[in-house]
Amino acid sequence: MTFNSNAELGGTTARRRGRGGGAAAVAGGGLAGLGGIAVLLLILFTGGDVTSLLGGAGGTAQDSAIQGCDTGADANANDDCRLVFGQKALDAYWSTHVQGYRAPQLIIVDGAASTRCGTASNATGPFYCPPEETIYVDPTFFGVLRSQFGAQAGSLAQLYVLAHEYGHHIQQLTGIMDRYPNDGTGPASNGVRTELQADCYAGAWIADATEAKDANGVAYLQRPTDAELRDALDAAATVGDDNIQAQSGRVNPETWTHGSSAQRQRWFTAGYQNGLGACDTFSVSGGEL
Repeated sequence: MTFNSNAELGGTTARRRGRGGGAAAVAGGGLAGLGGIAVLLLILFTGGDVTSLLGGAGGTAQDSAIQGCDTGADANANDDCRLVFGQKALDAYWSTHVQGYRAPQLIIVDGAASTRCGTASNATGPFYCPPEETIYVDPTFFGVLRSQFGAQAGSLAQLYVLAHEYGHHIQQLTGIMDRYPNDGTGPASNGVRTELQADCYAGAWIADATEAKDANGVAYLQRPTDAELRDALDAAATVGDDNIQAQSGRVNPETWTHGSSAQRQRWFTAGYQNGLGACDTFSVSGGEL
């Protein structure tokens, strides 16, 4: 999804945090290679505590300002800036759809960073940490999707990932997480319904994303192309439970926490085509998920 090159950011609350070191240093905590990443991807997008798996980030780091993300041209050229501009557009969207909306904090992770929900890195994947109301993304994660899982992970796919995490923030703000707490795993579990709803929210935002404008009235984003939408759907399929489990040789729906590739694509499409009103994954039967 392309940003208008002359759109202006006009300031950001996003911050950078980390110690450097990348996935190799993190994987040394006990999980390495494709198998380790596959296990960790099973908790992708949940904000779960994975410190016990990774051995913790160790130490603390100061947050720093995001530099060099001033225009849409910067967002088109740089993954970090794309996320920062995406934050701006997502806040504009959700502030008009949720009464009393408050924006989540966005942290761009450099290598690895400690959080109240565990270690953030490109191995754990992007996640939302509810007690902090903070989204953590290491942009090098998109390279992991490309190299380990064959995804394109282009511009719209990256924004889909960010929008999915925003979906969890909306679930936190609106009480959905409290009303539908974790009840275990399985294809019709609350965890799967929560993840599919976040996919649906992401699709609804992408359909409306061109409406967000900067202070000069310039739209941040151009309408997505068919190729970009296919890329986003490909990313949704890549992080389906069945696809991830297939990498390790055994698919077991009773252990699913996020939904199958087909389900994730279907609910993303439902949001994109029909808006937020189509995103009540908790009111349908398991067979309709």
